[in-house]
Amino acid sequence: MKRRVVITGMGAITPVGHSVHETWQNLLAGKGGVEKITLFDSSPFATQIAAEVKNFDAENFLDRKEAKKIDRFTQFALIAAEEAVKDSKINFDNEDRDRVGVITGSGIGGMFSFETEHAKLLQKGPRRVSPHFIPQMIGDIVSGHISIRYNVKGPNYSTISACATSAHSIGVGFRTIQYNDADVVICGGSEAAVTPMGVAGFNSMKALSVRNDEPHKASRPFDRDRDGFVMGEAAGMIILEEYEHAVSRGAPIYGEIVGIGFTGDAFHITQPAPGGEGAIRAMKIAMKDAGKHAQDVDYINAHGTSTMFNDKNETEAIKQTFGEHAYQLHISSTKSMTGHLLGAAGAVETIVSTLATKHGQIPPTVNYENKDENCDLNYVPNKAIDKQVNTAISNSFGFGGHNVTLCLSRWEQ
Repeated sequence: MKRRVVITGMGAITPVGHSVHETWQNLLAGKGGVEKITLFDSSPFATQIAAEVKNFDAENFLDRKEAKKIDRFTQFALIAAEEAVKDSKINFDNEDRDRVGVITGSGIGGMFSFETEHAKLLQKGPRRVSPHFIPQMIGDIVSGHISIRYNVKGPNYSTISACATSAHSIGVGFRTIQYNDADVVICGGSEAAVTPMGVAGFNSMKALSVRNDEPHKASRPFDRDRDGFVMGEAAGMIILEEYEHAVSRGAPIYGEIVGIGFTGDAFHITQPAPGGEGAIRAMKIAMKDAGKHAQDVDYINAHGTSTMFNDKNETEAIKQTFGEHAYQLHISSTKSMTGHLLGAAGAVETIVSTLATKHGQIPPTVNYENKDENCDLNYVPNKAIDKQVNTAISNSFGFGGHNVTLCLSRWEQ
């Protein structure tokens, strides 16, 4: 019999909030986090907007010396992990530390550190490169920092699958507990790639919105006039726990992960497979794993990037997967407000999907103004709605053809 896996703690720092509660309230209010870039001078760039974490000072959350030794993406991760651990009310002194794992990821890793130290190399020579550079930059370092901070010694590693990264981390954490390799897993992802190279690289691909004069309207998933995604930065962390273990310690339970689907497109490095073929298989596998039928699903937190290819193909994939029920589903892309959080997207959107099941509220897709004939489903346009959500799925897709669907169920006492 499969071990049940529940969510007992959540933490987030995003462009619309410094906590899960603040993020959730702003998403329900339709408040977006896209503004002019402040982290560097973007005036020479085609894209001059992003969804940055606002009013952020790492020293408000972390020890000053510690903050200076780690990259921005690690700072975000430690802050979100701290919130999640506190939220779960877990006391690791009462746990078998060998049975507590950490599985996190970042799509890109320490971009700020890479660019800063590379500039030093070119301008001042190799001896001026920081001795902290390598551990600041590498993407796996977050799981190491978290395990050291809490002295937990179970399975510990990182996943990297571009924009599907933290969804993979959560899915692998789910399986780790199901297979009895751990009782608790801290999992999620973080990203801080709003840097000159990050923006320049995506600009060269023509992937980013250039709606610089209307930042708040730039991220517009499924809208006819979408012109690319908006980069965001964030971290999302959740505590996954085996059900009986959670109950035995009186843990708060937010929801249950009941199924996962992992697939690959094997089609193109940056474009999704035609008709969303890989996404179709991911959703079907997740529902089968969960023992759910198409009509059981109430809400989909879409990958919904605001790019022409993704939104069209994801819509088609939903229609092919759910048939007529596709038109009964409520679908929203919270990237319309947070921007695309890259490797952190799956974790933050899993938190959103879990809260939708807990509170019976569905956040909107803002900036949905002009219907695209290829995107004709119910995207919860512009205003949140109240609706009981018994089953939700969260989609995450990444460059390289990586597809993840997570299936979550409402927790009932």
